[in-house]
Formats: sequence, C-alpha cells, structure tokens
Amino acid sequence: MGRLLAWQLARAGHRVTVADPASGPIEPGAAAFTAAGMLSPLAEQEHAEPEVAALGWRSLALWPAIAAALGQPGLVKTEGSLLLAHGSDLGAARRVLARLAEGPEPLDRVALQALEPALAPDLKAWLLPGEGQLLPRELLAALAEQAADVDWLWGRRAVAVRPHMLELDDGRRLDADLVIDTRGLGARPDLPDLRGVRGEILWLHAPGVVLNRPVRLLHPRHRVYLVPRPGDVIVVGASEVESEDRSPVSLRSAVELMAAAHSVLPALAEARIVHMETNLRPALPDHRPRIDHKPGLLRINGLFRHGWLLAPALAEKALQHV
Repeated sequence: MGRLLAWQLARAGHRVTVADPASGPIEPGAAAFTAAGMLSPLAEQEHAEPEVAALGWRSLALWPAIAAALGQPGLVKTEGSLLLAHGSDLGAARRVLARLAEGPEPLDRVALQALEPALAPDLKAWLLPGEGQLLPRELLAALAEQAADVDWLWGRRAVAVRPHMLELDDGRRLDADLVIDTRGLGARPDLPDLRGVRGEILWLHAPGVVLNRPVRLLHPRHRVYLVPRPGDVIVVGASEVESEDRSPVSLRSAVELMAAAHSVLPALAEARIVHMETNLRPALPDHRPRIDHKPGLLRINGLFRHGWLLAPALAEKALQHV
C-alpha cells in the first residue's frame, strides 16, 4: 500500500519521502512479500463483505495498467482461477459455491484437462473467469525502483505519527503537508483493535510440472491454494490461522499443506521444498479495510489477507479523500 501510493504520488508531481524499516527495496519482511499474490474477488465472497469483492474487481481492472506503467506487464495475469474439490468433499464444496455470486463455471473432466492437464482428472472443478495473480516480490521491487524521485529512508521506523509530522527512530522529525500511515501491524499503538492473522506458505520447485493459473482446493478444514510462479516454482498456502505466532511453519501444517497439494497435483511427488515462510496480516475486527482521514494525516489499514487484491482500489479511494 505504501509503495504503491509513493509511486503514484511521485508520478503526479508530489514530493514524497518514505520511511521503511526494511534495509532496502528487496528485503523480505512485510506481509506483502510473503503473499501468494492471488487476485480472487469472486472466491473471497465466501467469507468477505461485498465491499471487498467490489474493490477487488476494481483493482483487477487497475493492476494491468499499473504493471504496464512500470514497464513490466508480465507481472500481472488475469486468466481466471479454479476452485477444486475431491468427490468426497462435494457437499462441502456446494455449500461454499452457494455463497458465491453467479460466476463459477462448472467444468467437466474434458474441460478441466484442457485447461490444466497436470491436475488430477477426477477432481470436481469450477472456473472463476476474470480472476488472476501477480508476482508480489517483483512488483514491490519495481514500485521502489520506478519511484526514482522518492526520498527512501531505508532502515528507519516511525515511532510517532501525527498530523503533518513523523518522528523516526533515529530522533529525526519530518514535517509534511500530509502524513500517510500504511504501517500495518506497526500502527497498533494508534489502532488498538488491530491484530495479526498468521499465514503460512511453502515454495516447491517442480521442474516439468505445468500449472497455468491459481487453484484453490475446497477442503472441509482448509482452503489450500496453489499458485504458479516463474522458474518452475509452485507456492502452496492456507488462507489464515488465528494466531500472532511468527515462528516457522509447524510440522503439522507443512504435512497437511503438502498432502493437499499432492492430492490435487500428483506430479508434485518429486517436487523439492525450497522455502517455507510465515507472516502476519493486519486485520481489524470486521475484517474490512479502513481509511481514516483528517487534515494532515491519512491512515490505511486492516487489509487482512486482501492486501494485493485491494491495494489499487484503496489507493484510488484514499486519494479521493485528500
């Protein structure tokens, strides 16, 4: 959220300074680096408010133009996603589908194999047209690199955020026409109802295993997703764990995620685990994003697991406030 706004405001001719606790533009740390990068407003209707889906569709319309303006249109793809279920879980899957607005298109065995030949052929499947994915780490790097006129203060944390004023951890005070707070969980001193929700992912290196679009497995206990990445990598994750624990992925989680992934994509049997990661998403009690604006201060927070899905639409909405 912060990098997108910095890039947009600098392009519009504003003088922008960013304080970021990361040591540089590609140092992982923020939840945005960990995210799988799925753009799934239709699938998120299972749990999210209609506002989230509406903002998500608006972002889907905005992301391709943003990637093109960054000179890297390939960072965003909108070729749809798939919902999958095993036959034994069909009842649970139908209950989920009943909560979604019209849109999921049922696929028979032939249609599924035509779209994704590597998937297990006996899966029940539904296509969610228009959904997509992006490459989070590459986009974060591009937003920082292309915002050349921004004054980046790497390795600096904001310890006090006030209208027209920012105090940094090195004692410096920055005065501004507008302070924009996009600290996520770092803003908890000012947003006491903010909490962290744990997410866990695995990176699998699977040469020769082709997956063309993101897929979600409708499982009674988990919402496991598989997302293709360049370099024969497939990211596997589960949507959320109600915990603020930042410790490494547990044995139980890893086994369950990998078993679910293998049941969907049998060719992953010989994949190699190259990376496991956890992070915390900033969430408010209603799981909806919040924009607070008063003279000299704009706060954006509570993006929960929808950070990449909502960022462009929220940036557009926030800038209308000011």
